[in-house]
Amino acid sequence: MKKPIATFLLGALVLTACGTGGGSPSPPPKSGGTVAWGACTDLVGPDGKQLTPGPGVECGKLPVPLDHAKPDGEKIDLALIRVKATGDRLGSLVFNFGGPGASGVDSLAMAATAFSKLGTRYDLVSFDPRGVDRSAGVTCGDTFARMLAAEADADQDALAAEFAQTCQKESGKVLPHVGTVNAAKDLDLLRAALGDRRLNYFGFSYGTHLGAVYATHFPKNVGRFVLDGAFDPSVTFEERAVIQATGFDQALEAFAKDCVAQSCELGADPAAVVKTVEDFVEGLKTKPIKVGDRELTFWLGQLAVITPLYAKQSWPMLEQATAAALKGNATILLALADSYTGRRPDGTYNTMMTSLQAINCADYAERPTAAQMERINERVKKIFPVLSFDGVTGGACDHWPVRGDDAARRVDATGSAPIVVVGGKGDPATPYRWATSLTAKLKTGVLVTYEGEGHGAYLSGDACVMKTVDAYVIEGKVPAAGTTCAA
Repeated sequence: MKKPIATFLLGALVLTACGTGGGSPSPPPKSGGTVAWGACTDLVGPDGKQLTPGPGVECGKLPVPLDHAKPDGEKIDLALIRVKATGDRLGSLVFNFGGPGASGVDSLAMAATAFSKLGTRYDLVSFDPRGVDRSAGVTCGDTFARMLAAEADADQDALAAEFAQTCQKESGKVLPHVGTVNAAKDLDLLRAALGDRRLNYFGFSYGTHLGAVYATHFPKNVGRFVLDGAFDPSVTFEERAVIQATGFDQALEAFAKDCVAQSCELGADPAAVVKTVEDFVEGLKTKPIKVGDRELTFWLGQLAVITPLYAKQSWPMLEQATAAALKGNATILLALADSYTGRRPDGTYNTMMTSLQAINCADYAERPTAAQMERINERVKKIFPVLSFDGVTGGACDHWPVRGDDAARRVDATGSAPIVVVGGKGDPATPYRWATSLTAKLKTGVLVTYEGEGHGAYLSGDACVMKTVDAYVIEGKVPAAGTTCAA
């Protein structure tokens, strides 16, 4: 049966949404270990080129058990980065920037200046979670690249099976031990190694799920926690797909209105702009666009269009890139797709998408049948045609060699310090309803509402959101119930 890559892409688009689980709180880790800090030598920017570390930036490694059930057994190294506090230090503030699968080391190196106020009082710390990039990153040969380059109607079932088999061959040792619960246990080892009695934490997107799971397993170790762009782990695969399709559809409509208000190349009215984008992506099924020795395929085109919808600041790029592609120049769109998938200048890929797949399949017991997946994709296509998945007949984890479980689905942080949850009314990837539901499930959550557009609020630069979060993290001022920041 045909199984195009759309199934895989659907999993990839659920950037925060494939951890599901609960379970009883975990005991404290046996030992925090130590970190040997030194110079950073392999930082990578969004263009895949090497970054020069800024002042006060150090990198290190923390050995953690491969199997947390065997704390004295084989170890793997977690790759760390630290930006030392510039003022009177309160402790460490640990970041997870999302994914699952994004490198926290590279992300903090690029984003540290956005947290400069927090950096006056805290060492800013991040890490590559287990199975990601430098931390025993999951590799799967070149099968993912071949999926992206495939024709729209290609039969992907054999390639999907090969993908899973190659992941098992290259990374079989780590596959049973990735996932959000194991990453939460690593977080507590990191807290101890940093010398902090409690973990101060800032999670974005999938990082909100990791933070929620940590707070469930280690509620007494929760310090000042901020979860921005929240995910509700109780939703099913179908619910996630439909809710996110709705969010991206609304983001495309908001982009279209904004574009027309500023004289848009893509259409005279919002409906025309939306149709132009939808027709363009659909046209890639039969006519991919040549870019040098590559092509902007249907699969890459979907990701290229979706990427700028994550933030209002990048909407002008979507107009510019699509207008250029309609004239035959898809260079910018291909670069956008490459940034989403972690493609390097030399044509290789980092582990972002393969790590995402491994963590999703580990965290997620649900395995949709072919019939269920076909029905889900028909629903998605009707809501948001840019993600039209014609011919999809199976789930992304069908061939995966490791069984998933739901050990992180039921979150409950009863007994923890207050946890600030930030939800955006115009967030396409983690819709506002997830922020409200996660706040309730945590029991100790305090909701801050941002009425603007984009995925995540703090990095939008909104002064109200930043002031509210900074006051909590630096001064311990818990936001009042019902705190709202206008766009």
